[in-house]
Amino acid sequence: MATWADFQKLDIRVGRVVSVEDFPEARKPAYKLTIDFGPLGIKRSSAQITDLYKKEDLVGRLVVAVVNFPPKQIATFMSEVLVLGAMDPGGVVLLAPDRDVPLGTPIG
Repeated sequence: MATWADFQKLDIRVGRVVSVEDFPEARKPAYKLTIDFGPLGIKRSSAQITDLYKKEDLVGRLVVAVVNFPPKQIATFMSEVLVLGAMDPGGVVLLAPDRDVPLGTPIG
């Protein structure tokens, strides 16, 4: 079992997708997301969300991501944050606040 202390080690924040690119080099279909986390700056992430989301529907959308994992090399791309989603049989469903909040707002 995870402890409360384990959970507190995660830095989970709200960001806004500012751009989306195709990622043909990835083994599984994915996008390259550029996300604005306000005071934390701009971060990039690889996200396997092509089943349920079109690129144009993602720009401007709020997302929730873990921002304190070490960067991970995915093919030719360095992914800096882990965007969170529910693992539905039809594809990953992104997690997001149901109201607009300031970019960089922590999740707790």
